[in-house]
Parts: sequence; C-alpha cells; structure tokens
Amino acid sequence: MEAPLHPDFPTDPSTPSAGQPAFWVGPRHLAGDDERLYDVVADTLSGLGWTSLTIVRGRHEPDEAPEDRQVLRSTVLHISPDALRWAQWGLADEPFHLGELPIAWQISARAEASSPLASWSAYFTRDVPGEAVVDFLVALDASDQPTVPLAGGELVLDAVAAHGWLRDIDQPQAAATDPTFTSHISLAEVPPLIQDADPRALVAEADETGPAGWQAWAEPVLGAPCLWAASFAASVPHDLVAAFAASLSSTAPVLRRVLPEATKDRLLRAPAI
Repeated sequence: MEAPLHPDFPTDPSTPSAGQPAFWVGPRHLAGDDERLYDVVADTLSGLGWTSLTIVRGRHEPDEAPEDRQVLRSTVLHISPDALRWAQWGLADEPFHLGELPIAWQISARAEASSPLASWSAYFTRDVPGEAVVDFLVALDASDQPTVPLAGGELVLDAVAAHGWLRDIDQPQAAATDPTFTSHISLAEVPPLIQDADPRALVAEADETGPAGWQAWAEPVLGAPCLWAASFAASVPHDLVAAFAASLSSTAPVLRRVLPEATKDRLLRAPAI
C-alpha cells in the first residue's frame, strides 16, 4: 500500500458548480450522476461501516511545483467489515474502458476472506445514476452470501418491467429496454477483461462465446457514444443485479444540479424548492 504522495490531490476531480439551481428530474436512467458519483457512493459505504483506503502512485521530485507532479494512478478502495466485498474508485491515466467510457467504480465480492481472488466483479462508468449504484451496494452489503445466487435471471427483467420497460421481442427472457428505446439491459456475453471466477471465463477460446452476464447501457442517439454503461460478470447473483435494475428504471424523480448534455432536453424537471 503506497502512502499518498500528495494528500491534497483530489481522487475525484468532479465537483458540481456551487450555486447551481437544483431540480427534480426524470427519467432516472437518463439523469446522469450529477457529477457526484464518487461522493454519493462513498458516503453510503461509510454509513454502512466500510473502511476506505487511498492509494496514489506517481513520481515526486524534490521542490517540484504542484502543477508539475505526475500521478500515474489514484484509487480509493472501500472494504466491507467482513472483507468479503469491496468497491474501488479509480480513474487512471490509462483507464479500463467499457463502451468506450472509462470505468469509475469496480465492485467485487468473494466467498471467503482467505481467497485472494474475487468471485465476481461489476463495473460502472461515470453518469450511471448514483442511486442505482447505491442500491446495488446496499443489497450487496445486506447479503449473507454475496457470491451465491438466490434467484433466476427473470427477477432482473421483472424489476424493469414493473416500471414500464419493454421486453425485447426477439429475446423476451434476456433483454429489455425503456419505452424510448434509449436505455437497455441484456443478459449477453461478458465483455473482455471482466473479472469472474467462473471457469468458463478463463478457458473460453477467442472464437467461442463466453459466459453471459447482465449488461446495461444508455445510448441517447443511435450510433453515438453511450451516456453510461454497466457490466456485471456472469457470476454476479441475479438478485443483486435486480436491485440495480429496479433502481435504474424507477419512476421516482431524482435531485440534480448538473444534467448530461446528451439527455437534458429529454428530462422532465421541476424546481426543487
């Protein structure tokens, strides 16, 4: 564990502009993260009793000016009291991308504290609504066995269908989309580099279809860059993904000061008084 070279160096460079008006907005899946994805999730984990550790690696020369310092990677690691689950915030200079977007949060779990490897991991980019990531983590924290599936995949689709999302005509048991066909959730082949202890993920050949895990994303304009993306390894229990899906598709408005450029014209908003 490296000690911070610069304790005042911000691990989360995003801070909403002070004094901006607040709005209640919807739909949630297009509302972005209010540029507070780190704070919202970290505050929740602190409230759950998780421990946080800051890791900063880089080069520091004597008498070097602050603007010249070279930080190669800065992460914050949050660990649950039983050490079976952890969440890592890290936006590196050479980040891991998902849907051409850099990963912001990586959340993992293992069956035993003695195991050095995660049984599964889930990944979230910036602009995933913080409420959905928080609800996923609350469900994970409450699980006595975070690596054991307690329900089938149908639970995920039932969660979004209850909020008006439409099942895919061609894959009604594996995919759904919101009524505007902007946001999607699908049980599909897991992208490369997603960490999973499932042996099939380790031995699959390049020309073979690997194990399926839940994937979610928002594409405001067909063919344009995604607003956000989330990827769940094949071994992530369906009930935990369902907690994320239910929150993501919720019709309850969310409080926002910063709206995504790509979707702000699609959002219903009312001033928060």
